[in-house]
Amino acid sequence: MIDEPNRIVYIALSGALKDRLDSFWKKRRRSHAGRSHVHGGGGPEDAAEKPPVEDFSLDPSIPIPVELPAGKTMLKAETLSSEQILSGMIRVICDPPLDLEFSLEGAGTGNKRKLNWGDIEYYRRFVLALKPNIDREFTDAAILKAENGEYDLALEICSALAGLFPESPFPRFNRAVILENQAKALESSGREADAESRFELAQTAWEDLLKADTPFDLAFFNAGKFFMYRRNFARARECFTSFVSLSNDTERKAEAEAAIGEISKSGLDDALFKEAYDCIRMGREQEGLLKIREFLTIQSTVWNAWFLLGWALRRLGRWEDGAAAFRKALELGADNSDTLNELAICLMEGGDLKNARRELEKALWKDPDSVKIISNLGVLALKNGDDDEAAGFFRTVLELAPDDPVARSYLETRG
Repeated sequence: MIDEPNRIVYIALSGALKDRLDSFWKKRRRSHAGRSHVHGGGGPEDAAEKPPVEDFSLDPSIPIPVELPAGKTMLKAETLSSEQILSGMIRVICDPPLDLEFSLEGAGTGNKRKLNWGDIEYYRRFVLALKPNIDREFTDAAILKAENGEYDLALEICSALAGLFPESPFPRFNRAVILENQAKALESSGREADAESRFELAQTAWEDLLKADTPFDLAFFNAGKFFMYRRNFARARECFTSFVSLSNDTERKAEAEAAIGEISKSGLDDALFKEAYDCIRMGREQEGLLKIREFLTIQSTVWNAWFLLGWALRRLGRWEDGAAAFRKALELGADNSDTLNELAICLMEGGDLKNARRELEKALWKDPDSVKIISNLGVLALKNGDDDEAAGFFRTVLELAPDDPVARSYLETRG
């Protein structure tokens, strides 16, 4: 259940509130007098100029949006905190309610108005003058939340930064990265439908960023890696090609050029490969099998194609054939945890528990925090009749992914 956001009320800037804010800004100006304003590199502060405190002045004609605390129906101006004002302004900046007519609190009945874009810009300047380092503070907070798995909160922070710095690509870049990481985390925990939904949002975020009037080279590089992961190699090549033409980053350019060369050499940008992947991903495995087999008649030494073949066969429950395809992919260079994990599933379902364990352990060595691999080790332990070992694996899963349904269900049933 998602909590409803606290209500925003608008308060006229007059009386006690105006006196308090006037006093506050005078103190801020005195404390900032004589300071030089240094702008760092590489962050939103370079794309949107911050108004120094001394350049900002209150406008009594513009109402103050305030977040009403839960359970409260009214506010007293003299008890307002700067956090309530900042929170209210940031929410309005992120989602401007320009069509909403509201009454001003404390201004008498019948005093109604609507916000305009001038009001929104005023709120933005208010926040940036009050919190000149909010870009760094919020970016650090978003990264920390994402690293802790609190992706939705991290995305809310990115939305706030995008509203505060509309000309900067960095908040939108971070949002795309967080959506991609959330999708991968969901995929790793076996929640394929939820993962697919987030991957689609991530793709939209990357594509929107790539359409910016001022090209952002790092976006093309990361988008290229995203499309590589999604096996859309034609789009990945386009992104990497754009990055190479835009960037002076020699290390990343070398990586992008290598990816372009591999895609071209292996024919991975062939439409047939992408069609096969999409068919399998969308549950049309038989159609995908026909397409990937046709691709393999042209490019028989491409490990990615053998992986797709194994993936389709595994989803169809053809364990022995799937295992053979994954072994071929490994023979051709697919030495990664995903291939080892998929091979292990085929072996496990086919009854070869000993070799399934070996492949899962190799996969875990390559990706020690993979919920998917650890969960499969738990399932394998159950098949071997070792409930205690299974419980240990599932407890580890819950440490990494507290909402994992398989691990939680098993441990609750076990008691």
